[in-house]
Amino acid sequence: MEENIIMLLDENGEEVAFEIIADFDVNDQEYAVLAPVDDDDDSALIFKVIDQGEDDPILEYLTDEDEFEFVAKAYEELMDEEE
Repeated sequence: MEENIIMLLDENGEEVAFEIIADFDVNDQEYAVLAPVDDDDDSALIFKVIDQGEDDPILEYLTDEDEFEFVAKAYEELMDEEE
């Protein structure tokens, strides 16, 4: 399996493969942009990465609209800089 593919559980408890598109920091908080591998559209999800010390980090889906918009804008600016 590729290094940038991770498996997450969906709302039904089934494993879904996601590709890690990007990970970046905003205001000292790490975020990750993930896209479903088996999805044909260009959809992507933003997750907050919560550090667990020596344990694997937890990915928390952004539910706060203001935080989502702020982080999405930061991601767009990051992508614009890379072009």
